[in-house]
Amino acid sequence: MPVGESRLFVRDLGSGHPVIVLHGGPDFDHSYLVPELDGLAEHYRLVFYDQRGRGRSWSGEGPESVTIDSEVEDLDRVRAWTGSETVALLGHSWGGLLAMEYAIRHPERVSHLILMNTAPASHRDMLALRREWTSRRGPEQSERMTELASDPAYLAGDIDADAAYYRIHFGSTIRRRDQLDEVVRRLRLGFTPEGIVAARAIEDELYTQTWSAEDYDLIPDLRALRIPTLVIRGEDEFIPVEGTRRITDAIAGSRFVEIAGGGHFTYLEQPELVCSTIAAFVAPP
Repeated sequence: MPVGESRLFVRDLGSGHPVIVLHGGPDFDHSYLVPELDGLAEHYRLVFYDQRGRGRSWSGEGPESVTIDSEVEDLDRVRAWTGSETVALLGHSWGGLLAMEYAIRHPERVSHLILMNTAPASHRDMLALRREWTSRRGPEQSERMTELASDPAYLAGDIDADAAYYRIHFGSTIRRRDQLDEVVRRLRLGFTPEGIVAARAIEDELYTQTWSAEDYDLIPDLRALRIPTLVIRGEDEFIPVEGTRRITDAIAGSRFVEIAGGGHFTYLEQPELVCSTIAAFVAPP
């Protein structure tokens, strides 16, 4: 799908009311979310896309080409591309933050908001998240991640070095080794080494424009929303529950569901439960 001088890779399946899926990272692409979420296509039109400059949507873009404003604009282009005036948004991790940004700016275009293992909505809660990450790692793991982050192979986008880094990063939130290996395998399926380097730079710029700003806080704006909202969290999530609860409490009438036996990738760990919960929540407007 063309967006100015760039393009977006879109994956479209199923029929019915559109549900647009927003991946996390924000330096990943949609590949790590499938095939488990494809089950929703039995009920709705399911639209995945790789955000600008990431995965199969990368065509040389760097951080100067991507802002939080352009992310929201791209999402609205995907919404318009579906031909529907309103869509449901399903955001995982960082995708939850993007979904909230869009809903605040275009509430009339969002029929349902599903925040699955959502990223924090404020600078304050981002700091709590980083403290939680640190507390879950042992000294040897932290030291190894620091070594990897400065390794020339990692800095050049080497996929094996990247996988080693994320195997430690996500190891504290995924209980089963086979599922951890599967998530890490999927993270870079749509990337070249050069694309990984570009995606990391885009991620850093997006952090600068959002979480890293001391006054960044979506909570006051979320209080104005009147959109049916479902917040899903795994019981072993490495994003602190306090921040997730603040989001839930801010959006009037939102529903909070905690998934037993799940961490940050609940759709992978409990696919049938997550998909049935979402399918029961979303209905045509």
